[in-house]
Amino acid sequence: MGLEISLGGLAVGLLIGFTGMGGGFLMTPMLILLFGVHPSVAVGTDLVYASITKFVGAWQHWRQGTVDLRVVKVLAAGSVPGAVAGAVGVQIFHGWFGPGFEGIMSRVLGVAFLVVSAVLLLRAAIPGPGGGSGEMSRPAAWKLVTLGVVGGGIVGLTSVGSGSLFIALLTFLYPVSASRLVGTDIAHAFLVSAVAGLVHFAAGTVDLPLVGWLLLGSLPGIVLGSRLSKRVPDRIVRLGLTVMLAVSGLKLL
Repeated sequence: MGLEISLGGLAVGLLIGFTGMGGGFLMTPMLILLFGVHPSVAVGTDLVYASITKFVGAWQHWRQGTVDLRVVKVLAAGSVPGAVAGAVGVQIFHGWFGPGFEGIMSRVLGVAFLVVSAVLLLRAAIPGPGGGSGEMSRPAAWKLVTLGVVGGGIVGLTSVGSGSLFIALLTFLYPVSASRLVGTDIAHAFLVSAVAGLVHFAAGTVDLPLVGWLLLGSLPGIVLGSRLSKRVPDRIVRLGLTVMLAVSGLKLL
């Protein structure tokens, strides 16, 4: 099973390297649908896995100077408490519903995947503002905090959207260059994933050996995917990811 999981991690890593997306919304359904991992454990395991991979990316972007700490702080002011609330909510609901919670969790994940796929399609159809100075007014900051709470809650509950949801929101709301947008998003995604992952780890819903097998395959995949990304049209790969996400969501409902 370990080799198969590493190969799955390699495939997801390639897609992450191609597009910068795909960690949560590909890894979680893969663990559930292909390897039979319980939904709550799949969520916790994916969050820990994502925090490690995103730390590597965030560190590189920090060295390149493509991280806007002000935006990270404003988003984190809402998303970190939201992520903790979402992760704690998983444990509370599990206690309330018992074994039947796994079925409920599958449906929640299915809805989350469909929502994210719709957001990604909207992002592809409507261009973001782009190219602005990056200076935030106070209303924009409050808007980001509010969206951070909602997005963080979704991440803590489902492990989905630490990168894809927030980068879609930033595309619409925050006019900065593409490289700064991606770097800021990855740095913020690391914080949200790490905090939510710690809560899941404390609750015992993280499979650390599984994290190790996933990293064994995905880290080389991310490097290889990044190198190959110039040869494959980004729009085609992202469209394929969106379709895969929608299909996974329908299967989990």
